[in-house]
Amino acid sequence: MKTLNEVWRDHNAQFERALAALYADQDEPQRRLFESMSYSLNAGGKRLRPFLAAQFCAACGGDPDTARPAQLAIEMIHTYSLIHDDLPAMDNDDYRRGKPTNHRVYGEALAILAGDGLLTDAFRVLSESALPADRALACVRILSANAGPWGMAGGQVLDMEAEERECTETEVRAIQSRKTGCLIRAACQMGVVCGGGSEEQLEAAGVYAVHLGLAFQIRDDVLDVVGDAGKLGKSVGTDAEKNTFVKLYGLDRCRRMIEDETALAVAALEPFQNAALLAELADRLAEREY
Repeated sequence: MKTLNEVWRDHNAQFERALAALYADQDEPQRRLFESMSYSLNAGGKRLRPFLAAQFCAACGGDPDTARPAQLAIEMIHTYSLIHDDLPAMDNDDYRRGKPTNHRVYGEALAILAGDGLLTDAFRVLSESALPADRALACVRILSANAGPWGMAGGQVLDMEAEERECTETEVRAIQSRKTGCLIRAACQMGVVCGGGSEEQLEAAGVYAVHLGLAFQIRDDVLDVVGDAGKLGKSVGTDAEKNTFVKLYGLDRCRRMIEDETALAVAALEPFQNAALLAELADRLAEREY
C-alpha cells in the first residue's frame, strides 16, 4: 500500500498536468489574460483542496479520477481568491508561493480580470464535465454556496471590516470558518458527490472539513509568527495587526486547539470504510511547516 506521501506526490503530478493543459497554447486575442490566469494557477502549492476531493471520492468507493472536474474547479476558485487577496486594496502582498504576486507581474487591472476569469470558468469546467448531470449540478451548488457571499467572499468582507478593531472569539471563528473553511468543505463534499456517497457521508465530510479547516487556519496563524519565510514562500508577520487566533489566545493555547480540532476531524470519518489517508492527512497538516 502506498504511503500518504506517495499518494499525494502521484496525485499532484497528474493534477499539475491537468492544470497546465487548461489554458495551454491559447491563440485568442486576449491571450495575455490566459497567461495571467495560468501564471497563478500553475505556481505550485500544496493542492490540498483537490487532494481532499480525490480522497473523499475514493473513501466513498469511487475512482478518484472522476473527481477531476471538481478538483480543477476548486483550485481555480482558490487561485482566484489568492490573486484578489494579494491586491493592494486587500493585503498588498509582493510574493505568493515564492513568486511575485500576479499584480506585480501583470498589473492590477489584469490581475483582477484573471481572478474574474478563473472564478467564472470554474463553473464551465464543472458543467461541461463527464459527471452525471445530477452530480455535476450538486457540485455547482456546493461550490457556489461555499465560494460566494455566504462563504469565502463573505468571510473576506468580515475580515476586512474587523481590521480596525479587536474581535471576540465568536467573530474570529465566523471570519475564518468562511474565509478558509468553506472552500475546504466544498472540496470534501464535492468529493463525496463525485464518488456517489450517501447523505450520511456528505454530512460527515462537512464535519471533517469544519474541524480540519479550523485547525488549518490556526496553524496558519501560528506559522505567521514562528514560520520560516523560505519554507512558506511568503512573508511572515504580515498578520500581526489582524484578528488572528494567536492574537486572541497566544501560541501555546493555539497549539492545543490544533490538536483538539484535528482529533474531532478524524472522529468525523467514522461513516467511511477507507479513510486512513484522510485521518493521516489531518494529523500531518497539524504539524506542517508551510
